[in-house]
Amino acid sequence: MVCLGNICRSPLAHGILKAKIKKRNLDWEVDSAGTSSWHAGNLPDSRSIEIAYSNGIDITDQRSRPIVAADLEFFDLIVAMDSANYNDICAIAKNEAEKNKVKLLLNYAYPSENRAVPDPYYHGGFQSVYDMIELSIDEMLKKYNKID
Repeated sequence: MVCLGNICRSPLAHGILKAKIKKRNLDWEVDSAGTSSWHAGNLPDSRSIEIAYSNGIDITDQRSRPIVAADLEFFDLIVAMDSANYNDICAIAKNEAEKNKVKLLLNYAYPSENRAVPDPYYHGGFQSVYDMIELSIDEMLKKYNKID
């Protein structure tokens, strides 16, 4: 799960997916990162922590980190929160196979529309961001035949 600073959107996506993986006993690994290193080592934004907690998820074990080229080798799927991050991730891909691993999160709920998960850092809307991320993760899990 990748956004710009890895403190708002991607930690929420990471936390939501991690909770759903645990609930379904899936043998999956999830992580999150940012396309920038501005907040490296920091906890998620306090508002993301609060909205996750209000939805029954604790994301305080996460720390911001920048995405690195090795992530594209290691992970089977790289999920971007918006087109700018999608393009930044593709720019570090070494080949087409790695580029093909990169997907836009909201395309799972809204196929081929290339919608962005809005960044709530400056304008708020953390609950609506949480809701759209959860909807898209549910659709992603359906796509991979893990839930109805």
